[in-house]
Formats: sequence, structure tokens, C-alpha cells
Amino acid sequence: MDIEKLILDCETELSEVFRSFDTLSLYNTRKVLKAFVKNRVSAAHFMPTDGYGYGDAGRELCDRLFAEIFEAEDGFARHSLVSGTHALTVGLFGLLRPGDMMLCATGIPYDTIHGVIGLTPHSGSLADFGIKYRQTENFMDIEEIKRTLLEDKTIKVVYLQRSRGYNGARRTLSVSEIGEVCSVVKSISDAFIMVDNCYGEFCEEHEPPFVGADLTVGSLIKNPGGGIAETGGYLVGTKKAVSLAAERLTAPSIGLECGASLGHTKPMIKGLFFAPHVVAQSLKAAALTAKIFETSGFTVSPTPFEKRFDIIQTINLESPENVCAFCAGIQSMSPIDSSAVPEPWDMPGYDDPVIMAAGAFTQGASIELSADAPMRPPYSVFMQGGLTYESARIAIQAAAERVFKLNQ
Repeated sequence: MDIEKLILDCETELSEVFRSFDTLSLYNTRKVLKAFVKNRVSAAHFMPTDGYGYGDAGRELCDRLFAEIFEAEDGFARHSLVSGTHALTVGLFGLLRPGDMMLCATGIPYDTIHGVIGLTPHSGSLADFGIKYRQTENFMDIEEIKRTLLEDKTIKVVYLQRSRGYNGARRTLSVSEIGEVCSVVKSISDAFIMVDNCYGEFCEEHEPPFVGADLTVGSLIKNPGGGIAETGGYLVGTKKAVSLAAERLTAPSIGLECGASLGHTKPMIKGLFFAPHVVAQSLKAAALTAKIFETSGFTVSPTPFEKRFDIIQTINLESPENVCAFCAGIQSMSPIDSSAVPEPWDMPGYDDPVIMAAGAFTQGASIELSADAPMRPPYSVFMQGGLTYESARIAIQAAAERVFKLNQ
């Protein structure tokens, strides 16, 4: 098979799709730039602070930028949030109290949050503090959500995971769908709507706070860090929800008044500026991958011309050997650790051995091209990211060559 010709043909067919991603990038870049101009970002905001960090103008500016760009009343971003799971944990413990119920309306959530909830036993989980959990039987069933809220008055948080996680069978949520849930919940309950927004930022013109989400949470080494932020997370939403989360982040009565930036403000703000463009590069890489593998007979989700609401591309590779070959191909054309050979291992927070190709400048940065998969049927690999389309294209070609050679 002439894979270079296949890729060129795929790119030609995807030209309108690629153009739509460029248009989206322009829209979101304009939104980001307007916020920077409005808030008069200057070099002075990048000066580090230490100790308690009182009066840290750069930290406060960074918080305002995230809130405004994500169309929220309030918000904060911190380098001290070590992962998306940590940021989600801060949000959940901020909003919930003993005796409260958390309702997940998008099926069982991502593996790493199981221990936080108490679905797998861990000291310090929500369950450990007497916080209950339930999930709807059907994915995003509006009528079921409504019935459940009317039946159970202890529900304090309605939780929505926007992306598919390691469930290749479920789809990613659009902001419009999130808005529909927000409207229903607010019409019958005072429960908070909390959205795990990981992988979804800047994939549409609006973010979940625009349609009524009380708390929207994500990681800075995914979309909103633009491949430049080296750690951190963000939480944005209503003033009430953000205040509750802030007092969990630090301590009651302190909230967002404390926290030295230690020089991390500049890469967080710079990454936010680059994010819309980098996300568009990632969307192009995902669409190309979908087209290559669908044309070659594999099942993919989303399909090449389907509307995308996150940067993740799923390919059902049908065997563990194909999964390992795909990940090895991605790793072989990564800028960092290209000589490494990915192997499945028992990664902390996951229920199955996981293989991960991630030759990234920042460890675990999903906005940089990576591919990972739990080693369980149907052997779907989840690919995401790409700082540049060109580098992603080269790595995707290497992955395809290895898989196709294995199946000749």
C-alpha cells in the first residue's frame, strides 16, 4: 500500500473539514486576544511571587482571563493543581457535603475519578465522607435526569463528563447538549451542574459556562495550556461554585487570596493564548487519522466528517498486537524519547494495564500527540493532540505503516 498517496488523497477529501477548523481557531483566537487587550496584559504580570503570594497581580490576572475566555462569572487556574483529576477532586469536595448525592448523567466516569468517588475503595474518597453516588441508567437521558432529581432531593451535583474517556462506545457531548441538561436541572432543582471539560476546550465557539454550567473543570496540560503550560488545572463557573471550590483549594476564609505563582504565570497565560490554534492542529490530526483508518477498513469514532466536540480520536484496532503497533509508530516519530518502545503497564488510577505513546516535552501532556489504550476488548486506541499538524501527520503515517504491515 502506498501510504503517502493514501494520506494525500485523505487530505484532499478533508479540505473543507480542515478549513472549518481554521475558522474555529480564528474565532476563538479573537475571543482570547480581546480578553488579553481588555485586561491590559503586560510583562509586569509575569513577575514571580513567593511565600503566601499576597497581592499577586499576575495570578489574579490569570484567573480573570480564564473566567472571561470561558464565559464564566469567576474562576481560577493554578499550577499547584497537579492534574485534571486533582482539579475535579477540588471541585467535587468543594460542592458536596456529607449526606449529599452526586448524580452522574453520562455513565460511569473516567477511570481515574473512580477512587475519588469511592467506586474503588480509597481512604479519603467522597464515599469515605458519607457522600453518595448514583448514575443514570441511560446516557444523557433528559427524562431520566428529571425523574431522578424529582425523586431524590439529596442530589447536590449533577456531573457531566464531556469526553468519552476510555469508553469508545459513548460519544462526546456538545455544549448545546450540556445546555439542555442545565436548563432541565435548574428548572426543578438547586443542584450544581459540574462539567469535566477535559479535551473539549476550544473545540466549539462556546464553553459550558455559556449555557449554564455552574462549575467547569479541566487540565492545563491538555487543550487550554496550548502545549506551553507545564502543569496545572482550572475551574471556572458561577461565583458561588467557584468560591466553594476555592476554599477547598486552600482553606476556608483564605480562598483565592493566597498562593505564590513562583514564576508559573507566564507559561499558563502564554499557553492560553496559543490554545485555540494548537487545538485546531489537533482536530486536523484526529480527522486525518479517522479518514486513513476508516478508508483501510477499521471502525473509527468520530468518523472523518462528523462534527467534533473534543480532540480525541478512537480507532478500533481489533487486537492487542495492532494497538501495540500503533502506539509504537506514534512513539517512533515523537520529538522526545523516540527510541522508547511503549509497553502495557499497571498505570496508577486505571483498572486495566494501559499502553501509552507519549513522546512529549511535558510529561503526560495530552495536547501533544499521544496515543493510549486500556488493554481490553475491543482494543480501541485513543489518540489525541498534535502541537503542529505537520509533526502529527508524520507520526500518524508511521503508526499506520506499522499496523498495515502487521495485517498484510
